[in-house]
Amino acid sequence: MQGLKARILASVAVLLSLVYCDLTTPSTFLSFERVYPPSHHGQIEQLRARDRVRHARLLQNLAGSVVDFPLHGTSDLNVAGLYYTKVKLGSPPKEFNVQIDTGSESLWVTCNSCSDCPRSTSLPIQLSSYDSNSSSTARLIPCSMCTSAFQAKCSPQTNQCSYTTQYADGSGIFGHYVSDTLHFDRIQGQSYIDSSASIIFGCTTYELGGLTSSLSTLDGIFGFSQGPLSVISQLSSRGLTPKVFSHCLKGDEKGGGILALGEILEPSIVYSPLVPPRHNYYLNLQSIAVNGKILPIDPTAFTSHDRGTIIESVTTLAYLVEEAYVPFIRAITSAVSPSLTPFILDENQCYHVTTSLAEVFPAVSLNFAGASMVLKPEEYLTRQEGIGVWCIGFQKAQGGVTILGDLVLKDKIIVYDLALQRIGWGNYDCSSPVNVSIPSSNTRQRSGSRSSSGDVLLSVLTTGFFGDVYVVGMTCSQISRILS
Repeated sequence: MQGLKARILASVAVLLSLVYCDLTTPSTFLSFERVYPPSHHGQIEQLRARDRVRHARLLQNLAGSVVDFPLHGTSDLNVAGLYYTKVKLGSPPKEFNVQIDTGSESLWVTCNSCSDCPRSTSLPIQLSSYDSNSSSTARLIPCSMCTSAFQAKCSPQTNQCSYTTQYADGSGIFGHYVSDTLHFDRIQGQSYIDSSASIIFGCTTYELGGLTSSLSTLDGIFGFSQGPLSVISQLSSRGLTPKVFSHCLKGDEKGGGILALGEILEPSIVYSPLVPPRHNYYLNLQSIAVNGKILPIDPTAFTSHDRGTIIESVTTLAYLVEEAYVPFIRAITSAVSPSLTPFILDENQCYHVTTSLAEVFPAVSLNFAGASMVLKPEEYLTRQEGIGVWCIGFQKAQGGVTILGDLVLKDKIIVYDLALQRIGWGNYDCSSPVNVSIPSSNTRQRSGSRSSSGDVLLSVLTTGFFGDVYVVGMTCSQISRILS
């Protein structure tokens, strides 16, 4: 027991609200700011519209074919995105608001030379752009370092390593890679330490389609996928952080939460192995149970070659393949009858509820390899505008991929253990203190990080909309050569 305590940093994670932030307190905990409440009040169609844009970009990179979704425009902020954070880049450091995205690999921000990029946003922030000429530590990535590693084109005139990404919804980006200083705080022992490291990130010079809209736009994306170009891979390869990150997203009206580049420790956390080799975070979903009864779903609906189940916090709702969606809806409705009368609202199964959800709705168990995730009613239902109207938040997936989004992941600690290739979760009050592990000489060594580093990086989150950027990453050794 004493050994475990020695490995735990008993730090209080002060979870900041949507608007109010104590700027006088030195802390690496940054606030989640939501454009809409995490309980997803409002019309499901507005939330689906937001997810369609997201999935048009996401699913393009999951299988051999492009999946195109019909897009329904709306000016309502419910179609905006989820979490974003502040990062500081360059020398002197400049602050950028970037979306946290577990489906994207790299960090990229808007370049000052981008003439088509938005100059304003509907979010309560000011947009910024990156200028390599204004940073004394900026370095361009030459063609000699990226042609084979990135599988990208290089311009002989500029000798710059560039990237181009075209999305299925018609949007796209173009830019080039740079190396510059990322500024962050680390926790070492009981102290905060100002730190910095050179990283490779993208400088976007052209945006196309929906990305040019000023509706809830941000300065870029902070990718957290498994590729070697992701910031966590770059930092962990040099022993600056463990090769693991965690988040805890509050499910109350104000939202909030934390993101830690480290492992949040909680005895209730259970783990399921990741399915290799995948760019995104795939798990092996084996069955679904309602009220303890396994539903009649062919397991190949989740595990065949072009199928799978993704943990995806940037998605608002949750999506089941049709083979699972139909029996799931039937099982929920059967469990609540005759207590509630079901009805259809905007193609969704809904119910008038006059009592507590727990009294009438069953528990749902998502059974993965090695662990189960038990959902309370509020983790699969969404409350609609109107008194006592609740609808099932799980939607019918297109493209054959089951996606578990914010609806399911809120009020849980989620641990992405890249070193041991597993994902963990456990129910938790995300407004409470958390314990974050600190690697030491007597703890297990994680691949790509030095066990003597003793540091945990805790990062900032807030809320807005952006899509994925998928680039082909270089190897860690190639990154080290550029940054050395």
